[in-house]
Amino acid sequence: MDEVSRQARWEQRTEIPLAFASLLFLTMYAILVLAQDLPGAWRDLCTAVLSLTWAMFAADYGVRWRLSGQGLRFVPTHKLDTVVVVLPLLRPLRVVKVYEAVQHRHGEPRLSLYARVITYAGLTTVLLGFACSLAVYDRERGAPGTEMHSFGDALWWACATLTTVGYGDVVPVTAGGRTIAVGLMACGLALLGAVTGSFSSWLVQVFSLESDRENVEGPPGS
Repeated sequence: MDEVSRQARWEQRTEIPLAFASLLFLTMYAILVLAQDLPGAWRDLCTAVLSLTWAMFAADYGVRWRLSGQGLRFVPTHKLDTVVVVLPLLRPLRVVKVYEAVQHRHGEPRLSLYARVITYAGLTTVLLGFACSLAVYDRERGAPGTEMHSFGDALWWACATLTTVGYGDVVPVTAGGRTIAVGLMACGLALLGAVTGSFSSWLVQVFSLESDRENVEGPPGS
């Protein structure tokens, strides 16, 4: 029990610093992808910052692994954290943990909690779409037969994919780009499910509580 509380305290203390680190990671990656004429010294600096922030994520993962006391069981029971430490650009997906916590919460349904999940999911969608746009553009530009001639094309593709519209006017042609596309499709469905599921869950709990109160109090005028 003490190990669980220590792990919870660690996560609470590091959540905000790591959130800023993830934004810094994304910023450095964006500069490396978009600023092709960046001087070598600045490119080396961005690469160093990328490595430093990734080391922070890896260290955090190692500390939480140690504090959990689970040994090797930590990896399969924390699949999302494992994926995020390998691919830091997917760190926004940690919002799924917030969604799961709200889903397992009992008691009076509070709209503010569900609204927070919806807000987090919306911000996550924006960050994830931007990150995947950078990643797919980095692999698609200059490829034979590519349809992504600018970063704007990559953003348009990401918007169409995340919203499950899929116009098909811009599609990746490389193996790496298509792999990213599959991941973005799955993430888009998951985030959409988090938003709709949160709102639906709040409505169901509200109606359920109202029904229970009517059953206890009896029909009006009784």
